[in-house]
Amino acid sequence: MKGRFLLYTQLILFVGLVVSCVTEFQPDKVSIAPSLIVEGTITNQPGPYSVKMTRTADYSYKSLNLLETGATVIISDNLGNQETLKEQAPGGTYQTSATGIRGVVGRTYKLTIRTRNGEQYESAPEVLKASPPMDRIYYEYRYDPQETNNGRANGWDVYVDTKDPETTGDYYRWEWTHYEFTFVCAKVYVFGSPSGYYSGIPCCSNCWDIKRCYINCINIMSDVNVNGNSISRQFIQRVPYDASTPYYLEVTQQSLSKGIYDFFKSSRQQVSNTGGLFDAAPASIGGNIHSTSNASLKAYGYFGAVGVSEGYILIDRSKAVGSPVSTADPVIINSLATCVTCANDQYRTPNKPRWWPN
Repeated sequence: MKGRFLLYTQLILFVGLVVSCVTEFQPDKVSIAPSLIVEGTITNQPGPYSVKMTRTADYSYKSLNLLETGATVIISDNLGNQETLKEQAPGGTYQTSATGIRGVVGRTYKLTIRTRNGEQYESAPEVLKASPPMDRIYYEYRYDPQETNNGRANGWDVYVDTKDPETTGDYYRWEWTHYEFTFVCAKVYVFGSPSGYYSGIPCCSNCWDIKRCYINCINIMSDVNVNGNSISRQFIQRVPYDASTPYYLEVTQQSLSKGIYDFFKSSRQQVSNTGGLFDAAPASIGGNIHSTSNASLKAYGYFGAVGVSEGYILIDRSKAVGSPVSTADPVIINSLATCVTCANDQYRTPNKPRWWPN
């Protein structure tokens, strides 16, 4: 008994020593100098073109980028044509006019920036290269019986076929945009028993919701392995079964410079890193923006000249297995409410999509 008591005493003393030796770890604050970030392109399609500018915040304060307002932003070409972009509310985004400068295949473009505090930046010149036409946009229905969610079990995989030119050094990117007609331009939650619901306020005019891919969507390719040959079954998107109505999808094929291709490639690698042992070490992604007033100022992002070819497809979802599964909140339209103007931004538009069926 005495030995057991001694053992307990030693154990308590040991635990006490361990606890007393634990010191809370206070990591050093990470701080970086505020730097300009630029995102924008000019294409051979009609404008307006947008340039978004933010500035990195001090990470020891908050991990947000701050809108860069009050700057003078100019797009110019090698023939002397230029346009000063107009800042859009709430700020940080600068846009050309709808009838302003337009990208022309074969011309060289650059971006010039003068910030509100007098810093000056410039992008490296980029030649706008034509994108080959897309030969075919098509879809294939695929059902996965192992998937428990019927909205994901049914799906339509969209593909593109195109032809790579004989020239070497061609680089591509594919993007998609989904438009869906909406009667509701605002909604209000109504509390009730046993449960509440959303009351939908109708739009004052025709209106379309816009959906794009924002996460893990850098869909790029180099022609290094296919030069001069066909590019077949280039995957674009898997369309979900969230309704049985037709699904309208626009697809853009972009011809990139090597510089912007490398920029997107590095960005994709950083986004897809999982923190595994053999992942590439995180690194800042530069771009083609540099300061012309102070070489010590860092800038990130890219302004590119991009050739674009476009097309659309209308997907029939009426013959899928079972019922669709929507993740949207159910809305009851309040026909007596005062209508709301349809917004015209990246998420909604009153302008009918280019190939929308009548």
